[in-house]
Amino acid sequence: MIKPFKVNISEETLQNIYLKVKNYPWHEMPDDGGWSYGTNLEYMKDISNYWVEKFNWKTTQEKINSFKNFKTKINDIDIHFINEKGSGKNPKPLLLCHGWPGSIFEFLHIIDKLAHPEKFGGREEDAFDVVVPSLPGFGFSGRSSRPIGPRKMASIFNTLMTNKLGYQNYISQGGDYGGAISSWLGYDFPKTCVAIHINILIVRHPDGPQTEEENKWEKKFIKDQKIEDGYRTQQATKPQTLSYSMMDSPVGVAAWIIEKMRSWSDIEDGNIESVYSKDTLLSNIMIYLVTKTFNTASWIYYGRREEGGRSLPKEGLPIKIPTAIAKFPKEYLEWAPRSYVERIYNVKRWTEMSKGGHFAALEQPDVLVNDIIEFSKEI
Repeated sequence: MIKPFKVNISEETLQNIYLKVKNYPWHEMPDDGGWSYGTNLEYMKDISNYWVEKFNWKTTQEKINSFKNFKTKINDIDIHFINEKGSGKNPKPLLLCHGWPGSIFEFLHIIDKLAHPEKFGGREEDAFDVVVPSLPGFGFSGRSSRPIGPRKMASIFNTLMTNKLGYQNYISQGGDYGGAISSWLGYDFPKTCVAIHINILIVRHPDGPQTEEENKWEKKFIKDQKIEDGYRTQQATKPQTLSYSMMDSPVGVAAWIIEKMRSWSDIEDGNIESVYSKDTLLSNIMIYLVTKTFNTASWIYYGRREEGGRSLPKEGLPIKIPTAIAKFPKEYLEWAPRSYVERIYNVKRWTEMSKGGHFAALEQPDVLVNDIIEFSKEI
């Protein structure tokens, strides 16, 4: 059964969050030396002041509710999703998968451009039926009884698209863990997920690098990622311990997420607001807070580790269905050489973008939309 859903966060919940932000003990925080070893103190003070005095959650809530939202139960988990029917006679079903520390908010401003391209200078025949779920344990979806990873989430989303929504086949797009979910959809469900579009290389080939160029990439990747391993290791091994502090600290959740938004994005002169407004940053953060899902969202790292980590099983590679690669230059998980990628995917489209980083739908929405549309024409 699919039931309509609307976001309706109580004023009591909102005021409880704002009060904790307002009363945060800033005087106990030492000077942090800029952004060099974590989220900048002065920036956190600035955005927290804006949070309390100017940010309006109701605007974000109204934007979410401007689309048709639903919930349905799959594997005893309430799955929330937006479903915007496309224009024209034959819109193509398109699943958009977010990751961590993202949410459905990443896609709100591109849903109409994909579902109704004719309203934005495009062609009606390029329209999609757009489905945007909250990952299990994230946002407005329910949680599993214990951590699950992207492969299990892919199975849940295939059930959503086929058994629940009745699509015989569909395309899946994703960055971050959405890229992993899309990859598993292509691997495990090639009869229904007929193509994938990804803007991240988050999975690995079990045989590892095979050429000098690939070996050089892997060594550099490992070196570059050392500075990012802290959060990842914590969430993949002891997420519950982290959750105790985050559950009662909106500022803590904001600092944890803002650091990633800044360091993983294509920003100018170190200024996070050269790409994201305070309202954008806080809207995404608030989805974690008003739903109290920071803890269960972090479980996806633990779940991936239990599923076997980044590597796909060797048998069945490369994934047979057509794959589009959208390579943004400031993606913090540096792309492997094409020779490596083509041992994992059946690459039919490879686009090197001029700007953009990890959060493509937020950073370069029109570029991403155009690439998805052009790929759909080719398959």
